Amino acid sequence: MKHIAVFLLCGFAWGAFAQEQPDALAQYRAGREFEGSGRNEEANASYEEAVNICLDEINGGRATSDSYAVLTWSLQRQRKYSAVIRWGQQALRLQNDQRIVETMGEAYFYLENYAASLRNMERYINTQQPADRSSTAYFFIGEIYRAQRKFHHADIAYTIAVRLEPGMALWWYRLGLAREALGDKAYAAEAFERALRINSSYRDAADALNRVRKPA
Repeated sequence: MKHIAVFLLCGFAWGAFAQEQPDALAQYRAGREFEGSGRNEEANASYEEAVNICLDEINGGRATSDSYAVLTWSLQRQRKYSAVIRWGQQALRLQNDQRIVETMGEAYFYLENYAASLRNMERYINTQQPADRSSTAYFFIGEIYRAQRKFHHADIAYTIAVRLEPGMALWWYRLGLAREALGDKAYAAEAFERALRINSSYRDAADALNRVRKPA
């Protein structure tokens, strides 16, 4: 019985120790929750904590691919796009992690390096691994082509994005803009209507719908 008690006590102590270990992913998720509820200062504090945990793991030789993934996600939420690229490149020299490829694609987009962004997004969606953010990648591809005024390409990319993830009002709105730029007012109106069904208070979509419905 004495040995059993000691074993249980040690097991409890190890469990308590494990629970006390810093969890970067938990901090990142907390940041997303704070951000979603408009608590931006708390969100940034959680992201910063996630960054620090990941850097401790990297500097201490304990890093995994998850360490780099969470690091780049957290830096991305903080809009530190150059840091995302720097750490992402270091991570990809160690391991081909498609999560980081997609995150770097977003960072390049916000830095207005559209060529690099497009390369990363296409690399991500063409991977043999499951790509659970393919819809987001296609949305950014649509954004790149719309910024370049390649509206046919943008229409195709946005269409794939909303097919994969139909509940995003912004994405339907941007699809409508691409179609409007092509002069396809009827299909543009359909996209704006879908955006408004998802978010009835979406003022930009309502204004756009009224605009394309006006007689020529």
